[in-house]
Amino acid sequence: MSHDAAIPTQALPMFTARMLIRPAIAWITVALFLVFGSDWMAHLSRHEIGLALFGWLFFVIVWVAFGVVHEAEELAAMLGEPVGTLLLTLSIVVIEVVLISAVMLGAGDTATLARDTMFAVLMIVLNGVVGLGLLIGGIRHHEQAFNLHGASAYLAVIIPLATIALVLPSFTASTPDGTLTSVQATSFSILTMALYGMFLWLQTGRHKGYFVAPKPTSDANEPEQPPAPLPKPGKGAMLFHFALLLVNIVPIVILSKSLAKVLDYGIAATGAPHALGGVIIAMLVFTPEGISALIAIRGDQLTRAINLCLGGAASTVGLTVPAVLAIGLWTGKSVVLGLPPASIVLLASTLVLSGLTFSGWRTTMLEGAVHLSMFAVFLVLVFSP
Repeated sequence: MSHDAAIPTQALPMFTARMLIRPAIAWITVALFLVFGSDWMAHLSRHEIGLALFGWLFFVIVWVAFGVVHEAEELAAMLGEPVGTLLLTLSIVVIEVVLISAVMLGAGDTATLARDTMFAVLMIVLNGVVGLGLLIGGIRHHEQAFNLHGASAYLAVIIPLATIALVLPSFTASTPDGTLTSVQATSFSILTMALYGMFLWLQTGRHKGYFVAPKPTSDANEPEQPPAPLPKPGKGAMLFHFALLLVNIVPIVILSKSLAKVLDYGIAATGAPHALGGVIIAMLVFTPEGISALIAIRGDQLTRAINLCLGGAASTVGLTVPAVLAIGLWTGKSVVLGLPPASIVLLASTLVLSGLTFSGWRTTMLEGAVHLSMFAVFLVLVFSP
């Protein structure tokens, strides 16, 4: 149930003012960068300025992303599962696509950025968040149950999407460097969108029950919570939170261009691995969603956590690939999607491991520890490929 149903009408202005603090600070940051941003960017060679700007932008974007997650969760409580969680994952992926696009449209070498970001998201979500979550859940609850049908459906989409996007380009004969021809890029984009679109249609329609937590048998005779309070405040509250969702997302879109310049300059100046840019973007956009998934697991809501994690992974590949390939075709910039051999091995192992982890009805600490070990391997390969 939405929190709005319990908020008296006279308390709504105070509640609104409190909720506007976060986007207000974000919009103040936007105004400052619009006025002084050009001068600040001209002095990035002074490392203390570059570091301060990066820290400022990173903090504001992550903080506002938490606001996006909060508003999406409020809408999720009104819309129910799985539509609510789907709205949350799509909101986060929109931020990711915007950040990738902003960096790609910059002047630096960004050919592998989309690939690195998608791979980092898959590793962070499927190994980092899932591993830590299952470890925490195993310690707290010993075993946790989830809806097997939903997890299997997610993996059935993630595996072909990840293979088409990140593995297949390394083996095509038309190009030798992991890129795609125009025909391949157009065809794969259409195929990816069609497959993901069909999945969304089934997720929110015919197979909606696959993505809802199974009811414990002990609760079968318990009366359900009456849904009577929802209809009246639902429409107004929904519009209110949807407006706040947009108010939180828009400054991230505007600030992404400034962050892209700082990030691109910082990686070039420090000689850091190019893959680090993708890792930073992945951490930037999925930290709030990852924390939400961990909170859900701690509360023994594993199905919701799976919807967040696997849904985020599916949305990332399903929406990012068409977006970056469209940018590449429009701007003429090279987009390298094919992973190097070591990363392909790690991705294949992660997909197989995820299939084994979510092949039964319950999870334990062991699966969490194994996923975390794979995440540690990923971190080592980022800095020592």
